[in-house]
This record gives sequence, structure tokens and C-alpha cells, in this order.
Amino acid sequence: MTDRSAQATVDSLFIDRWSPRAFDGSALSDADRDSLFEAARWAPSAFNAQPWRLLYAQPGDPNWDRFLNLLVPANQAWARNASLLIFFVSAATSRGKPSHTHSYDTGAAWMSLALQAEKLGLRAHGMSGVDFDAARSELAVPEDFRIEAAAAVGRQTDPSSLPENLRAAERPSDRKPLSDVAIAGNFVA
Repeated sequence: MTDRSAQATVDSLFIDRWSPRAFDGSALSDADRDSLFEAARWAPSAFNAQPWRLLYAQPGDPNWDRFLNLLVPANQAWARNASLLIFFVSAATSRGKPSHTHSYDTGAAWMSLALQAEKLGLRAHGMSGVDFDAARSELAVPEDFRIEAAAAVGRQTDPSSLPENLRAAERPSDRKPLSDVAIAGNFVA
């Protein structure tokens, strides 16, 4: 485990959250699944537009293999043991106009879901390793919506369950210094 320490006072929920790949494959109750989605539902959004749509599949349901096959092979290797796969989709328009904040707002829904997963003793791992073109077609996502990312949710297990090439990376990552991300005044590269 890396040294994950805060540079300012913050709830440990933020520090303890991380994105493992080693999941135990256990079933997720409907109540826990719905709790995750309820957390996402309450995320803030510009003009309360709530542009996100969460398309999901669970092991054993008719959509599981379809959803899994939309991930890049490297993500399929470990995500197959998750309890839930989710595609985060956002409406690119709001109130009849292009939305400048749809991705930002959907990111808030993702973070709400990820933190609720932590509260439930679960882990959530977001992924950009998706075949986005295939996902748009396979999931019938209209052109005025954008597939933002996918996520796997489940109960964390021992990294020995992972393919050998992924085991070494199975630890929480550190963060950039606060001074690199919060800048008073104008943008600094």
C-alpha cells in the first residue's frame, strides 16, 4: 500500500477510496445495487438537468456478456469478476441547447456512486478502456448522448486472483500535490 495522506483536512472516505481490479465475483443484492444508483441520482448538476444515464448488467443476466465484451481485453481480464458493470452515458444537450457541463455533471454522479460503494463495503473501478464505437451501437445510445466511461463494482479480494501481469499494480495510487491542482488565479501548466 502506498502512503496516501491528505495535505488538508478531509474525511477518510476520500483517502480510503481506490480502484482495485481484484473482485471476488460475489452477487450484489438488489438493495446494494439500487443504493449505488440512488447515490448517483442525487448528484448535483447544472440546472438540475441530471444528464446521466447508467446502463448496467450483472453476472447471469442476459446483458452481462454483451457489456463485458465492450471493454478492451485488458479490462475484460479482471472485470469479469465484478458484481456489476455500468456504462455512464450523458445527454450532450440540455433545454434544447448543447450542454457544456454534461460530462462534468455525469462525473459527479460517478463520484457519488463510487463513494456510496465505499460506504457499502464495495469498491468501484472506473474505466476508459472501452470500445466506444461498438458500445454506442450495441447499447443503442443515440447520437445526442455521449458514452463517458464504464465502471466495475464488486467486493475486493486478494490480488492473487488477478492475472500475474496485473498483480504488481494492485495497490492504491498516490495523488499529485495539492499545489499542482488548486491554483490561485490564472492557469499554470
